[in-house]
Amino acid sequence: MRKFTPSKESFGEFLLNGNSARGAKRGIVLMFVVRMSLYGMGLAVATALALAPGIAAAADLPPAAPEPPAAPAVYAPPQPEWTVTVGVEPRAVPAWPGASESRFGLSVLPLFSIRKAGTPPEFFGARDSFGFSILDLGQFQLGPVGKLIWQRQASSYTALNGLGDVNYAIQAGGFAQYWPVPWLRLRTEVRQGFGGETGVTGDMFLDAVVPMGQFRLSGGPRMTLQSTAAVSPYFSITAAQSVGSTVSGLAALPVYNASGGLYSYGAGGQVEYFFNPQWSAHTLMEYERLTDSVAASPLVMQRGSPNQFTFGVGATYSFNIRQFW
Repeated sequence: MRKFTPSKESFGEFLLNGNSARGAKRGIVLMFVVRMSLYGMGLAVATALALAPGIAAAADLPPAAPEPPAAPAVYAPPQPEWTVTVGVEPRAVPAWPGASESRFGLSVLPLFSIRKAGTPPEFFGARDSFGFSILDLGQFQLGPVGKLIWQRQASSYTALNGLGDVNYAIQAGGFAQYWPVPWLRLRTEVRQGFGGETGVTGDMFLDAVVPMGQFRLSGGPRMTLQSTAAVSPYFSITAAQSVGSTVSGLAALPVYNASGGLYSYGAGGQVEYFFNPQWSAHTLMEYERLTDSVAASPLVMQRGSPNQFTFGVGATYSFNIRQFW
């Protein structure tokens, strides 16, 4: 048998053909792998492109704000408290301006004040008019005042027969007071009269105010000035009044014209006792010496006295309220 020995050319073709077959198979596999790789890469790129705007947008967003804390309960500031003091003060007073020491009438005064809670009780002198501060600078206070002047009824006392009645008067004005030291007060008042008298009255009071345990002692000098219109209704005597004053066998009072000036000077004081923060009591005495034209009036000289006394006792009760204005 003849042995087949391929030539170089046929061997080459064989190799080429064999390699070509296997190469074809490998090429198919490689193409499949490449295609699958390209497909996977395309899918990944498409996915990345689809997600990129969201990722970029998320990257651009500011950090999420923390949730606000729960709102606290609404705070209502406490309403300021005030201490209100009310009371009553009966007084034995001269029966009429210029009456003798033995002639007294009864007067009942209401007492009222209001202050910030926790502050000490304010001091009021026995002859202070009713008022309140609108300017308080600590040592200095300023404010309005008012005072009621009781009527004089001629029919109530024999000494006034024929002199006629003098109606109630209201005096309205202002006050200023100064505390140079904590225990000393200087107070002045100027008031205009309306009604029974229409003049001007000015008062000056100086009081030493000394706390002693549950007591508070006070007292000092006083001085009063009045205009002619303020004193004339009480101390002047007209011709008709002079004639009428002879009623009941009394000697006629001469005609007289009282004029303004220094009305009186004197002194007074009071003692207060504080049982507790709510209750207190006090007693007072005031002395006035009528002077000048007033003291020279026939009514004073013949039927009265220049010495004028006032006595009084009183009690007060204090309680706290919340501010309502």
